[in-house]
Amino acid sequence: MTATSVPVLWAGDLPATLDFYRTLGYEVTYEMTRPYPFGAVQRNGFALNFGPTPKDISAEQAHIGCLVFVDEVAPWHAEFTAALRARYGRIPARGTPRITRFRPGQTRFTVVDPVGNTVIYIERGEPDPEYGGSTSLEGLDRVLDNARVFRDAKLDDKAAARVIETGLRRHAATATAVQRGRALAMLAEIAAAVGDSAKVAESVAAIEQLDLNAADRAAVAAELDVVTELQHWLSD
Repeated sequence: MTATSVPVLWAGDLPATLDFYRTLGYEVTYEMTRPYPFGAVQRNGFALNFGPTPKDISAEQAHIGCLVFVDEVAPWHAEFTAALRARYGRIPARGTPRITRFRPGQTRFTVVDPVGNTVIYIERGEPDPEYGGSTSLEGLDRVLDNARVFRDAKLDDKAAARVIETGLRRHAATATAVQRGRALAMLAEIAAAVGDSAKVAESVAAIEQLDLNAADRAAVAAELDVVTELQHWLSD
């Protein structure tokens, strides 16, 4: 016996919602506006349905969504960002609609549609996040792993930044220079995501003061490359 589950999200302005999903490469398979709005889209073997939206609900208040499991998330994110840039003339990274940022090694990202529905694309085989940081790690490395969970899985940049700042104070005496550099680079990335250029500059300046050997400086520079790419990504 087999079964198929199809999530029903809110329709909002149904034609606009369906058009947004067309932009992302979905095929509209059903559209009805009377006696109530209902629509359906599909791609790559899965479907999303859209039904009546409760009255007086704004996109900021909408907290309904679903998970989509894919083999690799990076190609999906690349395709979606290219399509959204072509549609809007920029990548919508804030407000509604939007797509969350993506960095090498990430295993999920989120798309929020014009209604506020949230669709999270997750790579199959993604390890379960260890809240509090992986128990196989210690000190600042564990702090950074915990911050990664807040940043990538919970989409909570503020909590991630607090975790890192607290960890830097707590482990200042025992952390290596490269560990501090990685922590500062992550703070710079979070600051770049919210457009805090002063905080980005502060973090980069702190990295410059670290006593790093050539290999470690190259490793931290690679982390900062993500910050530069993010700034370009958000300014497109």
